[in-house]
Amino acid sequence: MTPISSLSRSDLAAWLAERSQPGYRAAQVKGWLGRGAGSFADMHDLPAALRAELAGSFRLSSLDPVLQSSADGGATTKVLYQLDGGYTVEAVVMRYPGRSTLCISSQVGCPVGCPFCATGQGPFGRNLKSWEIVDQAVDAARRLTEEGRRLSHVVFMGMGEPMANYAAVVDSVRALADADLLGISPRRVVISTAGLVPRIGQLAGEGLPVTLAISLHAARDELRDVLVPINRKYPLGELVPAARDFAARSGRRVSYEWVVLAGVNDTDRDAEELGRLLEPRLAHVNLIPFNPVNGTPYQAPDRRSVKAFAERIRSHGLNVTIRDTRGREADAACGQLRARAIREGAATA
Repeated sequence: MTPISSLSRSDLAAWLAERSQPGYRAAQVKGWLGRGAGSFADMHDLPAALRAELAGSFRLSSLDPVLQSSADGGATTKVLYQLDGGYTVEAVVMRYPGRSTLCISSQVGCPVGCPFCATGQGPFGRNLKSWEIVDQAVDAARRLTEEGRRLSHVVFMGMGEPMANYAAVVDSVRALADADLLGISPRRVVISTAGLVPRIGQLAGEGLPVTLAISLHAARDELRDVLVPINRKYPLGELVPAARDFAARSGRRVSYEWVVLAGVNDTDRDAEELGRLLEPRLAHVNLIPFNPVNGTPYQAPDRRSVKAFAERIRSHGLNVTIRDTRGREADAACGQLRARAIREGAATA
């Protein structure tokens, strides 16, 4: 059965018009989805006959939750969803004082193959459809509504390389902003990339005030070729100027993500190279202490060394934050819950 989320507003309006329903019914349906309706029967301001016809024609969501883990006293929740075709993806809700953030997936697995990433170790399946991306947010919003909270921020930092699924990601950002659905401003959306340089320029021309995040992890090509293999195609000499151009055109500061690997990319040399590479005015460095992943040779740094590394970077005038490490007991690293589900037979891909 077709998920109703796969219908554009115009397609849904046309389906309703064929049944002699007024045009405003499309906004009502979207509104119920955004408010977390658990079924079509819950859409009380729709005629009973229409609710029955909707239930007989559509699924409410393209996703089927198959596994869930929680951590941090319930502040972090990771859900594994099954898609059509048996594929699985993860999404993570992180609750903070005053806001709730969803880390969202855009692909089944990831083709980039960073060696420290659990997602890159698993099999790559396919790109997600735009509505499969949006349905992760709709489900998160429903869960948060039940807690008296609201989904306020979305970061495309889950499974996959968002820029490798460019059209679906951009379409989903526009859909998330739909006031009748979730009404999440693009200013509260972060899109990350390992470095697909042509797509960075394309995104700058979309007129979407999103934040760009570059998965940097190394400030010299020799090391980044190993940690982020796409660097061999789009080296730092192309990536950083593209990011600077995005910042200049959008007026929005670029976030440079740096997973801190003990003894690998947290040395004095790395801090010096990063300080020379970035211009402080429209750059922000986000240090992410490594969440250990089975089967990788990398180790997590201790808290003291991360703070010292941050101070060395700040000495170059750069803004630096250390990301709050959430959910170590919840298969927190991207792809870990999926990997566990595959091992235990709860998921097939």
